[in-house]
Amino acid sequence: MKIAIVTLDGFNEIDSFVALSILNRAKADGIRAEITAPGETVTSMNGVCVSAQKPLSFAQDADAVLLGSGIYTRDHIDNGDIMQNLSLDPSRQLIGAQCSGVLFLYRLGLLPATITTDSKTRPMLARTNTVIEDRPLVAQGNIVTSGGCLSSSYLAGWFLAKTVGMEKAMAVLETVAPVGQRSQFGRQAREIIGKQLDVPAKRPLYC
Repeated sequence: MKIAIVTLDGFNEIDSFVALSILNRAKADGIRAEITAPGETVTSMNGVCVSAQKPLSFAQDADAVLLGSGIYTRDHIDNGDIMQNLSLDPSRQLIGAQCSGVLFLYRLGLLPATITTDSKTRPMLARTNTVIEDRPLVAQGNIVTSGGCLSSSYLAGWFLAKTVGMEKAMAVLETVAPVGQRSQFGRQAREIIGKQLDVPAKRPLYC
């Protein structure tokens, strides 16, 4: 399974790097996640410069796409070149958006009827009819949204559970659990992710 982690200038390091690390722990099951960006390099919100592994156009061919957040998201969704390369299709792709990453779903006309996001992004969606819930993870069909930086582990776990099953997903997540909290973290992740599997899609409210 090819996963594009869309990483644009001003990106939140937690969103991209945590998901990248967790997802690639399932390489033996055919999972490969890669940093996907418009240019050869991309710089984070804290000035960390990294090399792109795939061009942004890879997002259209990937089996799954993760749209992280960042300090320039509102600028990026107004960039025609970027949005043209993010022509996504939830009928054949798993699509995840974290925090302000949901604005890409909004601009693409893919915003589900129910989502979650961070407190800073909520007001930007006030004019839509979508319901924003206070949960770390909300899925509908092949689209999942997450809220809060540290929800990235649940987001990555959802991708894995949808692809290789819950048990293998949990086995991977337990490898990143804090020492002494493996059981506690595992139970919580299983509950949060399990409730968001096989949730039927509802008609998007923004098209």
